[in-house]
Amino acid sequence: MPSKRTARIGALTVAAICSTVSAVVLTSPAEADSIRIHDIQGTTRTSPLAGQQVTGVEGIVTGVRTYGSRGFWIQDPKADADPATSEGVFVFTSSRPTVSVGDAVTVSGTVSEFVPGGTSSGNQSVTQITRPTITVVSTGNAVPAATVIDAKSVPNRYAPVGDTAAGGSVNGLTLAPATYALDRYESLEGMNVQVADTRVVGATDPFTELWVTVKPRENANRRGGTVYGSYTSQNTGRLQIQSLGAVADFPKANVGDVLKGTSAGPLDYNQFGGYTLVANQIGTLKQGGLERETTRKQRRGELAVATYNVENLDPSDATFADHAAAIVHNLQSPDIVTLEEIQDNNGATNDGTVAADQTMKKLVEAITAAGGPTYEWRSIDPVNLADGGEPGGNIRQVFLFNPERVSFTDRAGGDASTAVGVTKAYGKARLTVSPGRIDPANAAWTNSRKPLVGEFSFRGKSVFVIANHFASKGGDQSLHSEFQPPKRSSETQRHLQATAVNSFVKEILAKEKNADVIALGDINDFEFSDTAELLENDGALWSAFKSLPKSERYSYVFQGNTQVLDQILISPSIRRSCEFTYDSVHINSEFNDQISDHDPQVLRFEP
Repeated sequence: MPSKRTARIGALTVAAICSTVSAVVLTSPAEADSIRIHDIQGTTRTSPLAGQQVTGVEGIVTGVRTYGSRGFWIQDPKADADPATSEGVFVFTSSRPTVSVGDAVTVSGTVSEFVPGGTSSGNQSVTQITRPTITVVSTGNAVPAATVIDAKSVPNRYAPVGDTAAGGSVNGLTLAPATYALDRYESLEGMNVQVADTRVVGATDPFTELWVTVKPRENANRRGGTVYGSYTSQNTGRLQIQSLGAVADFPKANVGDVLKGTSAGPLDYNQFGGYTLVANQIGTLKQGGLERETTRKQRRGELAVATYNVENLDPSDATFADHAAAIVHNLQSPDIVTLEEIQDNNGATNDGTVAADQTMKKLVEAITAAGGPTYEWRSIDPVNLADGGEPGGNIRQVFLFNPERVSFTDRAGGDASTAVGVTKAYGKARLTVSPGRIDPANAAWTNSRKPLVGEFSFRGKSVFVIANHFASKGGDQSLHSEFQPPKRSSETQRHLQATAVNSFVKEILAKEKNADVIALGDINDFEFSDTAELLENDGALWSAFKSLPKSERYSYVFQGNTQVLDQILISPSIRRSCEFTYDSVHINSEFNDQISDHDPQVLRFEP
């Protein structure tokens, strides 16, 4: 996936614009003398009064937001008897609100549906009152009691199937809050809600957000996360928490920590995670004591091969020593490390620079300084701006290898546009160029990283390594999308990429049936995905992640789901040996002070 930080900063830049562009604002009049908030919210996801003007809408202010989408929430203390209709609504002021929590107000304005991220995102909409005229009737009133969100109140089914006549949208469906989790949350949109004693399943990020679960037993793993193990395992208890308070007061939590006591505030919806408790009261952080993992050292006869996404590493970064320590200590100095997201020598500066020798020199020196081996490296510079990623950064995969343990078979001729091939000599497969790139002219690699292939020798045995960084999931509809089930449009390119890599592996195996082949890297897809199946097609490869218990299959945490993105796939000769070991080394994804958003993987086997 693209860096969560990079994607988030870009999205926040346009948030104010989207607040206007994505709102449906019409001006048809509506009788409003008896209009209450539950009439505005209605029994579906969109208001029956969208586009209409309303006057004198009564409510108590439950929360005030002075940043981002500025405004405040009001709630009607006189609830109706329908569990599908919310009693809260957001009032969008655009400027800093002048009301306070506990104010009783009447609001006149236009009802609209705001889609966070824009209508093309597929996200659900937020019902709100825009262009408001606000009258404060009284102050210091009791805030309506918070509705409890807990394991009992959130259904186990995630979402209804969307209306086929509406392109799969759930917007027009009557809410069934006792049946579907997303309907339950929608029925509380804008209302004052609370959770209690919730376990953190997504660490605090740079935007002062974290994820908790109200269902501690739901697909839990031993380190405190909640595992995403299939497309029907959305984990209904996940809920994002932000804060209406000072940034400095927000807890710096890791996965497995607990927010003790009550966290309460209005229930919002945003593009970065869907339903979000915007807390004006937040629980006390109880640390779970999670520690970064360290894998074991490879034995003398074992070859250790690792993959590690170092998240847009360039010479200006301050993380070289930390990455070096991770490779030397947590990964125990693997014999081969494939790196993803190595940027060129001036990072995101877009001036045509493509070389990354300064980036690699700095990393190799940092590893040596950390007590590790003096690694050598091989890579191929990409064509400027041709491989996607941060504009100007020219990210690429790189082979690191310890020359005291393994040698690299150099064959000249590999460059950004030359396709590597496979020949046969003395009964063994060999690459035509090493390092080389797989079919770089193939449309599968448009604006994406081309696989880097290298031929290594360990104790006299050849090992073929394919370093990958497949196309990101950018553009996919979210789990909490308006469309159910959500569409995963980005898969199309990854499927083409997986097919190309699988075909290349088959070329090697056709020349040498028992060749040791490893395809690894940031696959940007799950071990149960069609992408993985296409990589494994006809038994050419097998995802070694499947050798782990299901609860331990993850390398990434996204919106509170621990999941697989990075993989190491192995050829039949390695799998048949039954002597390989696989380890997803959790040093980043679960922690608030991560140096990358990915956990590295290590495979050990005897060639």
